Amino acid sequence: MSEEVRQLTVPAELHSMRLDRVLAVLIPEFSRSYLQQQVLELGVKLNGRVVSKVAARMSVGDQLSVCLRPTAQAMAFVPQPMDIRAVYEDDDLLVIDKPAGLVVHPAAGNWSGTLLNGLLARHPAASQLPRAGIVHRLDKDTSGLMLVGKSRRAVDALVRSIAQRSVSRQYLALAHGSWAREASLDVDRPIGRDPRNRLRMAVLAAEQSGARSARTTVRCLDQTRDFCLLACRLHTGRTHQIRVHMAWLGHPLVADTLYGGRPALGMTRQALHAARLELEHPVSGVPLKFEARLSDDFCAAAEEAGLRYNPQEPL
Repeated sequence: MSEEVRQLTVPAELHSMRLDRVLAVLIPEFSRSYLQQQVLELGVKLNGRVVSKVAARMSVGDQLSVCLRPTAQAMAFVPQPMDIRAVYEDDDLLVIDKPAGLVVHPAAGNWSGTLLNGLLARHPAASQLPRAGIVHRLDKDTSGLMLVGKSRRAVDALVRSIAQRSVSRQYLALAHGSWAREASLDVDRPIGRDPRNRLRMAVLAAEQSGARSARTTVRCLDQTRDFCLLACRLHTGRTHQIRVHMAWLGHPLVADTLYGGRPALGMTRQALHAARLELEHPVSGVPLKFEARLSDDFCAAAEEAGLRYNPQEPL
């Protein structure tokens, strides 16, 4: 994870070749694109002077000094202590209450400060588990409950349970518009990558390429002229599933600008909260049920909209 400096001599067989090709031959354990980046970041010296052109021609006997810096990707899977709100924890299972704004897994643009980094710091065994024990994700700006396995047997069992749809995941959503449909609605529409915008998902026809089955049960808990408070139960776990289904219904989530929602009621992130989880313990089989209180911004938005929520009401 620290910088390493390599001292190299250009051999006769690489005479007159480009710098980036010479480096790729002499340091084969790194990709050519990575080595090119080190040149562009002024990490390579040629005969004692910094060289910044990857196409510079080398001569036999040239002396190269190459600073090999850790990549953002390489630094992604390192422990970073953070405050993780645990709702439940034992030797095999961790249930957390994720705040809005926390990225779950490292990816481009978020190589550190993720939940995965925090899990690696929380318990050493996480480094030996796939994705540090993360078995499902919440979007960065979605708050609420998440399951994490702390042992390999628990991770495998949780993955099976989610695939078999025996884990009940229930969400609260604040959406635009008055609810003019039946009180409970089953949305069974395939979801896939939006062919017109690769950053989004969309409801697709079943025969379209990339379409995957997706089912959400939606129930209206309360409504006003402009907003509705909804309970959403996932039966499948497609990317952005609730957000996509609600937009398709004509009720995009408040502040979900990616899917047509508008900032309102003080909400600056999509108004979606993973409120309840029900499952059997992945090792003992004991039935478990967890609830997460609404975040302050969600509570304030619902109150401003005049929507009532009873935490004791079944979702």
